[in-house]
Amino acid sequence: MKSNPGEIIDFGGSTIEQIYQKKTPLEHILLRPDTYVGSIEMQDSKLWVWDSTKNKMVYRQVQYVPGLYKIFDEILVNASDNFQRDKFMNKIMVTIDTQNSMVRVWNNGRGIPVVIHQDYKIYVPELIFGQLLTSSNYDDTKKKVTGGRNGYGAKLTNVFSKKFIVETADSENMKKFSMEWTKNMSVHNEAKIDRLTKKEDFTCITFYPDLQRFDKDIVDLMTKRVYDLAGITDRKVKVFLNDQEIKIKNFQEYVEMYLTDPDQPKIFEVVNERWEIGMSISEGVFQQVSFVNNICTTKGGTHVTHVADQIISAISELVQKKFKKIEVKNPQIKQHLWLFVNCLIENPCFDSQTKDTMTLKPSAFGSKCEISGKIMKEILKCGVVDHVMAYAKAKSEALLGKKVRQKKNERVFMNKLEDANEAGTKNGVNCTLILTEGDSAKSLAMAGIEVIGRDNYGVFPLKGKLLNVREASHSQLMNNEEIQNIMKIVGLEPKKEYNSLQDLRYGCIMIMADQDLDGSHIKGLVINFVHFFWPGLLKKQGFLKEFITPIVKATKGNDVISFFTLPEYETWTKTENASTWKIKYYKGLGTSTNKEAQEYFSNLDRHRIEFVWKDDAKDEDAIDLAFNKKRADDRKQWLANLNPNTYLDMSQSKIEFSEFIHRELILFSNYDNIRSIPSVMDGLKPGQRKILFSCFKRKLRSEIKVAQLSGYVAEHSAYHHGEASLAGTIVGLAQNFVGSNNINLLMPLGQFGTRNMGGKDMASPRYIFTNLSHLTRKIFLQEDDFLFSYQIEDGQRIEPIYYVPIIPMVLVNGSEGIGTGWSTNVPQYNPYDLINAYRARIKGKAFAENDIKPWYKGFKGTVEWIDRSGGGYELTGVMSRLGDDWLQISELPLRKWTGDFKKFLEDFMKEDDPFITDMKEYHTENRVDFHIRIPGLNKYTDGALKKKFKLSTTISMANLVLFDKDRKIVKYSNIDEIMEEHFLVREDYYKKRKEYLIAKLIRECEILANKVKFILAVVNNQLIINKKQKATLVKELTSKGFATKKQLDTIYSEPSFLTDDNTKDIDPEPASNGPVASKEYDYLLSMPLWSLTYEKVESLQNEHEQKTEELEELKKVSIYDMWTQDLDELASAIGRSWKDEDDDRCNRPRAGNKGKSVKPKKVYKKRGSQDTKSNEKNVTAKKSLVGTNNNDKVMSIDKMLSSIRTDRGKNSQEIEGKAILTTMKTPPKQINQSAADMKKIKEILSEGSESDKNDFSSFEDSEED
Repeated sequence: MKSNPGEIIDFGGSTIEQIYQKKTPLEHILLRPDTYVGSIEMQDSKLWVWDSTKNKMVYRQVQYVPGLYKIFDEILVNASDNFQRDKFMNKIMVTIDTQNSMVRVWNNGRGIPVVIHQDYKIYVPELIFGQLLTSSNYDDTKKKVTGGRNGYGAKLTNVFSKKFIVETADSENMKKFSMEWTKNMSVHNEAKIDRLTKKEDFTCITFYPDLQRFDKDIVDLMTKRVYDLAGITDRKVKVFLNDQEIKIKNFQEYVEMYLTDPDQPKIFEVVNERWEIGMSISEGVFQQVSFVNNICTTKGGTHVTHVADQIISAISELVQKKFKKIEVKNPQIKQHLWLFVNCLIENPCFDSQTKDTMTLKPSAFGSKCEISGKIMKEILKCGVVDHVMAYAKAKSEALLGKKVRQKKNERVFMNKLEDANEAGTKNGVNCTLILTEGDSAKSLAMAGIEVIGRDNYGVFPLKGKLLNVREASHSQLMNNEEIQNIMKIVGLEPKKEYNSLQDLRYGCIMIMADQDLDGSHIKGLVINFVHFFWPGLLKKQGFLKEFITPIVKATKGNDVISFFTLPEYETWTKTENASTWKIKYYKGLGTSTNKEAQEYFSNLDRHRIEFVWKDDAKDEDAIDLAFNKKRADDRKQWLANLNPNTYLDMSQSKIEFSEFIHRELILFSNYDNIRSIPSVMDGLKPGQRKILFSCFKRKLRSEIKVAQLSGYVAEHSAYHHGEASLAGTIVGLAQNFVGSNNINLLMPLGQFGTRNMGGKDMASPRYIFTNLSHLTRKIFLQEDDFLFSYQIEDGQRIEPIYYVPIIPMVLVNGSEGIGTGWSTNVPQYNPYDLINAYRARIKGKAFAENDIKPWYKGFKGTVEWIDRSGGGYELTGVMSRLGDDWLQISELPLRKWTGDFKKFLEDFMKEDDPFITDMKEYHTENRVDFHIRIPGLNKYTDGALKKKFKLSTTISMANLVLFDKDRKIVKYSNIDEIMEEHFLVREDYYKKRKEYLIAKLIRECEILANKVKFILAVVNNQLIINKKQKATLVKELTSKGFATKKQLDTIYSEPSFLTDDNTKDIDPEPASNGPVASKEYDYLLSMPLWSLTYEKVESLQNEHEQKTEELEELKKVSIYDMWTQDLDELASAIGRSWKDEDDDRCNRPRAGNKGKSVKPKKVYKKRGSQDTKSNEKNVTAKKSLVGTNNNDKVMSIDKMLSSIRTDRGKNSQEIEGKAILTTMKTPPKQINQSAADMKKIKEILSEGSESDKNDFSSFEDSEED
């Protein structure tokens, strides 16, 4: 109210003296008690109190007077404070007399000095208990950890008491003091001083509060405070209540009176002599029970925040690391914590005299509470993170529900949705929403529903695979349009229970996905989506269905057989006359025509299968097993028990959810591992293997665009995924920057990415080129191609199950991958180290005797073993000091890319008080070079700087998971086990290769001899080839003993599918017992006319001599000689390749030949052997061929053929092991002269001699180097 000058103010009849008053401190306390002890009125609050019937703390509604509670608490704190003055104190006794409304608190230990204060001329006990604003805590230069501070304390109890009695014994002065105050401290008697008869110390306070009588609530609250003292004071101090000792030994036992649920996590730590903490999980509201210097801070304060912040920070860091896309704020984490803190703080300050909240800054605490790493790990594992994530998801669901909520009959407008006409009406329960795998599948569905009409059928295409909502973050759910769209279309709200399908816009969802493994995964994800948000809907009959289409069709005339699974088709192919049907593979829904779509929908019952919920336990567990992230170990066992012949019978009209999971989805999960985890044999995943197979098939020496190669691979290897993904895999095989491949199998001709961005800075696949690295065929030898077991898919022969390189490529380039239940992380190693280890193993030295460390080409840092769980290595970058303030960082930890690290350093420069004030960069393509300026650099140790800049990373040796030689997942203990398994298989392949090479040379000799015989027969007119039908000529050649192609193929046959021709023609020509086919002599009859000369005969004979020498040399070579030679060639080639790379980076001219390179023919030699000239026998044979008598020439050829066959039989006995290849075919029953000899040869080859068998028994028996 504003007054005018001179205006008389009306004070309502009160005088100036009545309005403006001065009160004594005692009068002020009584007049305004809430300032000092809180309200003296009865109030309702929810508080922790002691429940004597349950013998635990309970949180309940109580009626109490805060002032009464406070004056009781002041006396308790005084008693417990005495322990800080006298460590010999060991007893506190509290009496609560409810009948007389009396409280007595007695403690031993040093008493109050019973002396007269020289300044105030009264006894000290009277001074501190009967005079306001007296205290022993006014000297702030002294650091005390007691509860008193402002000079009120116990005087407030005196003020609010009808009677207040103090008794204390002072053994030092051998005096006992007693005094009584009444009428709110306004009246007191004279102090009574007695002489002590024995030496004792104690203090006893007895008071009768000037408040209402004690009821149960206030007694339970007071009892709780006595229990507090028992739990928070030193364990030497025994606390009694009404003469009964409270049996609490320490703070942990005290906290356990709150945490009585046995399943509730309980974590404790005595951090130091001033701090002890306890922690548990709270359900959505932050809770704390805390004490400062024995004062119960019911509202917490800075001491609680000091502890909570450490835990919140650790949880936040883990959440961000483990759930990278989940945003959880600190307050959301805090509300899941329940903290217990007991601490001693120097000179604490509070928000009021009631001391509910401590406000002292942590820097003034006089101590720190630093939670140990061990306890922090326990906290992070106790389940609090799960609670935080569950809260985030629940909040997400609520927000998501709000976002998708709409009225049932409201029309849905959505791109690409073809809504059923009756959807959202009273007939919506009869409507089916068809969810298709992509737009092409939608087109097929739209063509199909023309047959059945659009009133009850809607169509909506999925954008690939649905989100796994069970593991999705809040932001993922909120930003995933597809999830929201499905909810809106069907009329669903997250987590809402639906008792009837009548409440939905659609009464049924039908999934229309490809019949491949990825299609199975899409079906599984839709099931998971419904089960996670609305598990009850899966139990509703007819709610979830699938629409199946053929994966293979067999046609003969008008007859059509459809197969819905490949195992079903493969079983049918073994039936009689299956080969007479025409086969068509349907790689996806897009393969079917509109006409076929209408055929499918016309027979809806055959193509529609209903998912049914039959057994709660089985179905629930099956879905949880497949999609619960925590059940990875269960999935490992699940996949380990997979029967290779498992498939889901699609002939039934209903399928149980558990049956779908265990018989169909499991196949995808297994395939997920196959494509994510490489083979121990070649280190390749299927996509990489398909690329290598296609490059070998194309003999990719010339450059090709990556985009074009992607198309070629997709066509020739039955690759069913996106070509963009394939292009990325091709680029990955060609990258050679630091941190990528140690040996790139493809060449990076263009911008394939750099270590600046970890390869993400690559150019478009349309603009970059590649071809096979010249090292690739030194590792994956061409001579092995015929030995592998090749797979067949879509009627097409594709890549082998695995290749067998001469060194373990999985260790050369390492591998990372995450599958289902399994993941893998294999480090990279120096190929030279592996080559040397294999050389030593060939000589009998075990792999375990080698000490091989991980190695990354171009990495200049250190690699050191660290002995942690499972073992591992620490990779550390390189830094050096350039002066007082400048630091050079010249290498980064593995796969910490230059661009990312630059941003990391820039963040230091953006700080208010920047740690880095300047930065310069001198990087090259593969070299890192940061120069950074750090003021006061010399005060930091190297270790501190490396930690600050995170210049170390670790690689674990605990996850060496690979597919073994039998295609089973194995977790290897160390790389020695990997090398040993690879070595033994590779050893076996060298045996097979030698058999193959010998057979190939024998066949080539046979062909050369037959060609010579043929030319001489023609030029000598013993064989007339002109003016004859081919069939006649074939008969004549047969009668003269020329070998047929089929007979030659019994020795060795080059498979056509390894070249670019006839890739689809994989079936051999049916056997025939009739006349010899005309093409059997094409190798002779297709020779050009100019071949029919003596010069050509001489040329062929020279070639025959070379082949014979090769054969003789090869027979002398052991498989270990071959292997060692291959390793030597690879080592030399790697050296040249890496030198060329260095020359390119330094712009130096490359060493070696210019122009187009010609691959020399590989000739294996026995170690220590020298080239020899043709032997005398071959010279004699050559002379006989060029003699003057033509008849003699032909006879000589027959002798030469006989000699070859005889030699071949003799030589074959020297082949290591049982000689001939397992792929050799059986020759026809009707054989001619040449074939008869070959049959004999084959028998000799298959038997082998004892010396041959012994040669394979062990390497130790073979020749020395």
